[in-house]
Formats: sequence, C-alpha cells, structure tokens
Amino acid sequence: MIGKHNQLDLFGRRRFLSFPAVHPCEGISPATLVEALIALAHQICHYRSKFFATQRRNSKEIIRHIGILLEFLEEVGDNAWALPESAILCFSELHLTFQKTRFLLEDISREGARLLILMKSPLVSGQFHVLIRAIATALDVLPLDSIELGDDVEELVNLLARQARRTSFRLDQGDESAMAGLHVILDHFEKGITPTRGVIRRVLHYLGISSWSDCQKEIKFLTEEMGYDCSDTDERELPLLSSLVGFLSYCRGVIFESSDYQNHRLDQGEVRLNTEILSCLNHEDLICPISLELMTDPVTVYTGQTYDRSSIQKWLQAGNLICPKTGKKLITTDLVPNTALRKLIHQFCIENGISFPRSCRLNHEITRTIGPESPTAMGALKSLSRFLARTLVFGSNEQKNKAVLEVRLLSKSNIFNRSCLVDAGVVPVLLNLLSSTDPTTQENAISALLKLSKHVGGRIKIMECGGLRSIVSVLKRGPTDESKQAAAAAIFYLSLVKGSQRRIGEMPETIPSLVELIKEGTPCGKKNAALAIFGLLLDPDNHPRVLEAGTVSTLVNTVLCSPSAGEKVELVVDSLAVLASLAEHADGSISILKTPALPQLTRLLRSTPSRSGREYIVSILLSLCINGGRDVIPSLSRDPSVMASLYSLLSEETSMASKASRKVRSLIHVLLNFTER
Repeated sequence: MIGKHNQLDLFGRRRFLSFPAVHPCEGISPATLVEALIALAHQICHYRSKFFATQRRNSKEIIRHIGILLEFLEEVGDNAWALPESAILCFSELHLTFQKTRFLLEDISREGARLLILMKSPLVSGQFHVLIRAIATALDVLPLDSIELGDDVEELVNLLARQARRTSFRLDQGDESAMAGLHVILDHFEKGITPTRGVIRRVLHYLGISSWSDCQKEIKFLTEEMGYDCSDTDERELPLLSSLVGFLSYCRGVIFESSDYQNHRLDQGEVRLNTEILSCLNHEDLICPISLELMTDPVTVYTGQTYDRSSIQKWLQAGNLICPKTGKKLITTDLVPNTALRKLIHQFCIENGISFPRSCRLNHEITRTIGPESPTAMGALKSLSRFLARTLVFGSNEQKNKAVLEVRLLSKSNIFNRSCLVDAGVVPVLLNLLSSTDPTTQENAISALLKLSKHVGGRIKIMECGGLRSIVSVLKRGPTDESKQAAAAAIFYLSLVKGSQRRIGEMPETIPSLVELIKEGTPCGKKNAALAIFGLLLDPDNHPRVLEAGTVSTLVNTVLCSPSAGEKVELVVDSLAVLASLAEHADGSISILKTPALPQLTRLLRSTPSRSGREYIVSILLSLCINGGRDVIPSLSRDPSVMASLYSLLSEETSMASKASRKVRSLIHVLLNFTER
C-alpha cells in the first residue's frame, strides 16, 4: 500500500503519503488511551474547514464517521477505567487507524501537493477504503455489551459499523475527468505537441491553482519530493514527478502571464561561486590513483584518500588491506561516497563532452542536475523555452520582465534547461536587456546569463555575441550589489572558454572593476571577484595586469581584516588562492613582500580553521622563500610556530592533495637547510 517503505526521510520527517503510525504501548491505562483517541478525533474533525482540491467526497465521508465516533468516545471517557481488555484492544486498533487517517488528510490538503494527489487518486481512494474497513472491523469486535452506554449511543455505533462495512470509497467524477485531462496534456508534451491552453486551464481551475505563486508552490513541493534519497521503488516515481514539474513550469511561464510574480525574490546562493569549483581546474584531482582514469563513482577510504569505487573494490577483494596511495593499514574497509567530487566530475564531463556512464551509482540529487527524468518534461521545457524566446523579442515590457524571471528560474534548475534556452536563442536578447534602466530586469537578466554561462554552449554563445562588454559594464556600473556579483561570477565562467582569458583581461575595465568589487562589494561579491581573477590568471599574460590593478594590497587587506567565521573564511581562502597564484612569479612575490603580509600569514597558518587555507599559505611562503628568500627564510626560521604548523599539516597528509604535501615538505626542507647553515 502507499508509503510502505521509507516512511521517514533522513531528517526524521514523515515522507509524503506514508503512515508511520505506532501502536499504543502495552499496559497503557484505558483512560489515557481514550483521551488520546478523543484528541486524535478532534484533530481529524478540524479538517472539515480545510480545502480539498481532490478526494472531496471521500474526505468528507471519513471525517463524518470519525465525528460520530467522537461522540461515542466522549461518553466512554467518563467510565474508561472500567473498560474490559477486549475493548482496549479494539481501541488500540482505532488509535492506529486514526493516526493514519490524520496523516492522509494532512497530505491531501497539503499546500503544493494538489497535482500529485490528483495523479495518485486511485491509490489515495484505495487508502480511504482500507481505513474505513479497519474502523468497521474494530467496531464489529468491540464488546458494546461490556461498556456502559446510553441506548441511543449504542444504536448509533451499531449503525456506524454497518455503514462503514457498506461504504464505498471511489473516485469523484470530477477527479476522474481532471486526471484524464492531465494525462492527455502530458501525452501531448511527450509527443512534442503543445496542448491547447483551454485544456490546461480547466485542469488548473479544478485544482484551484489560480496564480503564478500557486504554480511555484506546487513546483517547490514536487522538487523537494524528487530530492529525497529514495529506494528503488520510489525511483520509479521520478519520471512522474519530473513530468509534473515540467508541466507546471510550462504553466507558470505561459498560462499565468500577468500575475503576482513580482513578489518573488531569489536567494543569494544563485550568484555565489563555490570554492570547490577550483578543483575542476586541477584535473589531476579527478583521476583515480589506481586506474589512472577519470573517476565515475569516487569513494573515500579510511585514510582519507579517494578512489574510483570499482578500482578500490577490486583492490580490497584481492586481499589488500592497506591504502594503495599511503601504504597505511585500513582499519575499516567502508567506502564513503564523495558526493562533492562526483558532482564536480560530472560537471567536468558535461562541459568537455565526455560520456559519463549511467551505470555508476549517481543518486538523483546529482542526476537531477543533468536534466528531466521523463520525455514529457523534456517536451514541456522545450516548448516553454521557445515561448520565452518569442516573448523576449515580441512581448510587451511587462511580458518581457516576466519572461526574464522565468528564464532565470529555469536556467537555475539543470543543464538540460540551459541547453534548451540557449538553443531557443535567449542569449542575445538577454544581453540586450543588460542595458535596461529597470534594476530588477537587469538583475534578472545578468543572473540568467550567469546560469547559462555554466553551460559550455551558453558561455560560447555569450562570447560569440559580443556579450563580454555588456557584462563588464554591469560589473562596473550595475545598479545593485546582486547585479555586480552575478557579473563577476559570469566572468569566471566565461574565462573557462578556451582563449577567452586573454580577451577578458585585455578589456581595460575588467580587472580594475573586479578589484574594486573586492574592496567595496558584499561578501558574496568579493568572493566572486576573487575567483574571477583566479580564472583570469590561468593566462600568464594577465599576471602583470592583475598586479598593476593593485590586487595584491587589496587581497592582503581582505585576508587581514576578515573575521574567521562562516562565509568570511571562504573569502579568506579564495583570497589566499589568488595570492598563491600571484606569488609563483617573482614580481608577485615582491608585491606581497611590500605589504605587511608575512607575519600575518604565519599567524593564519596557526589559526585558520580551513585546511585549504593553510595549504595556500604554505604555497605562498614557499614562493616567497624562492623568489625573495634572503629576507623571508631567516624571518620564518626565527618563528618556532612555523615549523610546528608545518609538521602538524604533514601529520594530516592522508587528507592532503599530493601537490600540497610536496610543498609542505619542500618548505620544511628549505627552513631546515637554512638552520643547519
């Protein structure tokens, strides 16, 4: 039946359409049991005032039955202490059924779940049938003769028992008609046919989905359902959930053309670059140390090293109980999935046209980032992308504003959506909208372009259309902080296009504007600007331009002034990453030594909680020793905390990248040699 497996999610919350009811404990007092039944019955009766988009007749009927039972229970309550054992068993079964009934009513009246309940109408009706039969069975064996009741109440209970046995819970005619209409719509999308708006509106009207916000609530709920770690049984639901999300996305963008979308604000996470993305720039980290091939299912062993699952399993099955890379004994052979690295590998494969095996154990938190799980959703999203592209060109100003928001929302979801939007031709129009005098329109346009720039075809299209100049203009003159930080993030992704780093760096305003954002921007803006500069430094020709813009002093101030908490730690790490890249060249090291950075770097080496931050500091100090060693090495040698910090880092070698480990050893070697001399 519904909800048989996985009734609770990873956080202990009840899963949708699952019924984790529990029997009352043995030895519970009759009075307590009856009180609990009365409380549950009151909760169920409160659903009389709720709106049920579907299952209206069935909901009303079961609430009526339990309302009658409530009168019976309230009369029993005064003499509950005298209940016989057989009555307590019957009441325990009723308690279990009441719990499940409350869960079911809660789900079918849940905000955002209307469309899914409609598609599951036969199963839900079946669950109502099971519950009413459970009530009938409990009443059939209830020893009424042993309970002190008035004649009218006893007669009422007997009548209710007969009604419960005869009651038939079936689909409402309206539910059947709406469900049939929805199936036709989904079938049309699967075949690449755009359904008529009249048919769509009839289904939405029946469910009470009457606004853009209603649509968004449904999409949010369905997306959350898709995000759970499901069992194999639940995975069969993914195509249905994906189809419904595609359909609702189409409705949100096409059907509700002028609605309450202005009230929708997007979260700051959309325009924040992730520090882990730097790992994508070092392809060695994506290679399995055993097979020397790109990992498809990376797992981490006890020592902290990561291998491809198939390779390390063969190693272990051969009787090897040591870590292949470190030679240390594996206390346990448990393999922990490295989800963060797996996402990065998958992104790398998509962007470089590498086939990624579907057989690997990707959970759908990752596969959802690729594209829809059903042909229906694909058809709906392709049709929606074409509609939005036309609206951006030919629509009124209000329609264009809404279409830009829809593009922003769609491009946030997955790679398939971005590909559809790029193919539909939205990039040139979005670039034109960057010159809009409406701050909201400009912010939505630059944020949408940021999302599209994550797709290799999207960033190539932006460069081909000459969009770089418009994006740099937003970076320098954007009316909002959000626009500027989105522009900085977009520049980072554009720097991944082959040969683009030089073109971006050659624009006179780019690097100075990024440095200015590091000085004056929000924490998110500073972080994005630092990573954009890091991307530009992949071309050596940009190195002197970055130094000339005063980047070193700005980053050093950022490192010294940022508190060691939360988001600020990430900003410090990103700043250190850029300084480490600059310090590899002699002129970069000299620029760093002209600032008060050296003593502060040694302090941070002791105190920063970030291992990545400490590794970047080691890289900077090693470069300073090599490029300006006459003054640097004696200073570091005199500070006993430096060597202690280095040995501490070395003790964490199992969790360090091999390149970082080599730098730690090299710096120790340099300092020991100086001390010996």
